[in-house]
Amino acid sequence: MATKKSRESKSAAEIASAYMTYVLDHEKRPSSVYKFCKAIEVSEENFYESFGSLNSLQKEVWNMFYDNTLEVLHKNKDYESFSNRDKMLSFFFTFFEVLTLNRSYVLYSLAEHRMSLKNLEQLKGLRKRIRDFAGELIEEGNEEKSFKISRHNPALFSEGAWLQFLFLLKFWMDDSSKGLEKTDIAIEKSVKTIFDVFDNTPLDSILDFGKFLFKENMA
Repeated sequence: MATKKSRESKSAAEIASAYMTYVLDHEKRPSSVYKFCKAIEVSEENFYESFGSLNSLQKEVWNMFYDNTLEVLHKNKDYESFSNRDKMLSFFFTFFEVLTLNRSYVLYSLAEHRMSLKNLEQLKGLRKRIRDFAGELIEEGNEEKSFKISRHNPALFSEGAWLQFLFLLKFWMDDSSKGLEKTDIAIEKSVKTIFDVFDNTPLDSILDFGKFLFKENMA
């Protein structure tokens, strides 16, 4: 007979948090929804109210990282007045702060796919969100431009932002500097570069960023 404790309902966020803890404690993903629900003492019905499978739960963890990032950004009353460059910079700084708070889980969940991050199924939902976020920034910027020729392609920029994120994620995973300060430098330089490229003044930024990457690869 099920106990009262096992019937206690958990929110999607609570189940996701329990999943992350489970993965770290057992050093593996749960083999089935049944075993996972038994371990965290919730009913399968409760689980399926929020998630369709363990794979969808794994994806949702990343979506929650994204949602948490936006929540933090919008708590800053000055955020809406930021330039698009500063909005993107704030997004990446905040997102990687969120990842750092969950670094053990993130490193473990990505460990088996370190050489093919772009193909990771668990990042599929996050990819759409980051591309949408970047695309909206460009759309906002285009509305302020009087001439069509000076407007930027949102699809191209959004894909560039996603590739930029994958680079930063790999950099963050490998970063062993104190306080992950090298990741902060990489974020700042990469955001400056991608915006300078779209503003047609790329040379200095690209050279600066290239020197930084060369130095890190040779270290």
